[in-house]
Amino acid sequence: MVSEGDGGPRPNILFVFPDQWRFDCLGALGHPSVETPFLDQMAAEGVVFSHAYTPCMTCIAARASLATGLSPSNTGRMGYRDGLPWPYANTFMRLLRDAGYQTMCAGKTHFWPARVRLGFEELALYEMPWQERERPSDYHCWLAQQTAGRVRDTADGLDSNSWIDRPWTHGEELHPSTWTTDAAIGMLERRDTTRPFFLQVGYHRPHPPLDPPLTWYERLRDAPLPPVPVGDWAGENDVPVRSIRHDRGKLAARQLDRTRRAYFAQISHLDSQVGRLVRFLEGHRLMESTWIVFASDHGEMLGDHHLFRKTCAFEGSAHIPMVIRPAGWNRQGLGSLCESPVTLTDLAPTFLELGGATSPDAMDGISLLAWTRGEHPRRREYVHGEHVPGWQYVTDGCEKLIWHSRDDRRWFFDLQRDPCELHDLSNDATVAERVGLWERRLVDTLATRTDDGLVEDGALVPGSCAPVVRQWILDAGGRGRATG
Repeated sequence: MVSEGDGGPRPNILFVFPDQWRFDCLGALGHPSVETPFLDQMAAEGVVFSHAYTPCMTCIAARASLATGLSPSNTGRMGYRDGLPWPYANTFMRLLRDAGYQTMCAGKTHFWPARVRLGFEELALYEMPWQERERPSDYHCWLAQQTAGRVRDTADGLDSNSWIDRPWTHGEELHPSTWTTDAAIGMLERRDTTRPFFLQVGYHRPHPPLDPPLTWYERLRDAPLPPVPVGDWAGENDVPVRSIRHDRGKLAARQLDRTRRAYFAQISHLDSQVGRLVRFLEGHRLMESTWIVFASDHGEMLGDHHLFRKTCAFEGSAHIPMVIRPAGWNRQGLGSLCESPVTLTDLAPTFLELGGATSPDAMDGISLLAWTRGEHPRRREYVHGEHVPGWQYVTDGCEKLIWHSRDDRRWFFDLQRDPCELHDLSNDATVAERVGLWERRLVDTLATRTDDGLVEDGALVPGSCAPVVRQWILDAGGRGRATG
């Protein structure tokens, strides 16, 4: 049952939000190794946003922008910093709740303190074991009870930013991703049927540890993998790997192969969990009243250009998947592709418009619903992303300029001809005019942030660096804002 709002029936919303899922890891986009039939079906029944990017290339800052619809500079989080309170009043979940939605979350949030709700009425929490030693998350309490302490989360013994693979050899029903799905389905089973629901399913994987259930790992054992892209500019990264959480270096070919297979297997397993959610909705006659949205907070370099993890501005890290499947069976946006540049900041106003709730004027994001109606609104010229210290980028999904402010290094890529960023054109005289245009766009974006010192006299400032975080204060009207 879906409740009536001022504009008529309001739909349910299921938001599937894994951590560290690369943009290209969907069968629908032609990946030769990953198997994602359920997400591929979503793509065929909805809109794929092929030029979706993260506003910040690590978990916490990206999630702050998602929740608030604000850019990293305006949330006050431009890089990774754990243990800082989340002071945001106008999160989309709280605004949906206040508009009558039952708001629920299963899995990872990465809020601080870990169990703060920020508008979620119900929470079944998965967090990394080292973050909650004194008060384990719901998954870890459940796992200890189910197995009398004999089975432990792989993340409890393996670094959570490592390239090491360790397939899960216990029952698949004990895996964190399976538990997250079970928790989400449990919430749907006991939901308040007189209210529309918003359910966020926050899978921690495919973020390391790389521990896909063994069955899923075996499915990819002999599958051909796409070549690892290594740009003509990446020689500086061709160094020995001497740490299990190294963010750059050349892994031995055998280890890199295992790492990639484990990552792709994580994704195929997660797709099967999405399938379980879809089958529940179908079995309970909820598909006609439920929108499904899929996106990730950021990507994973996975050895591209001898780089790992995230934080950098290259495609593997900054480019994210995004799919919106409208409710019902008669959808104008059936199987369409949106090439307008979008970011995670756009999902908050999208959810709010979908739920008939008012978006705060201060939001930087714009609703994406017009694209799902088959309309073609005026597209942005470009989007901006960053990760402090150093990384800045601007792109429209066709061309991209990257600037590392600390060492004044630039890269320019023609993504239409060179989607894997193999050729840096920043010093190519034949595209100097294009490089200049994109530098001006980055200057215009950063010049509004005078306290950061990234721009002076209309030019980028070498050696400069924005702060990792800004202080969040309340103005006289009780509205929050970040300040340098």
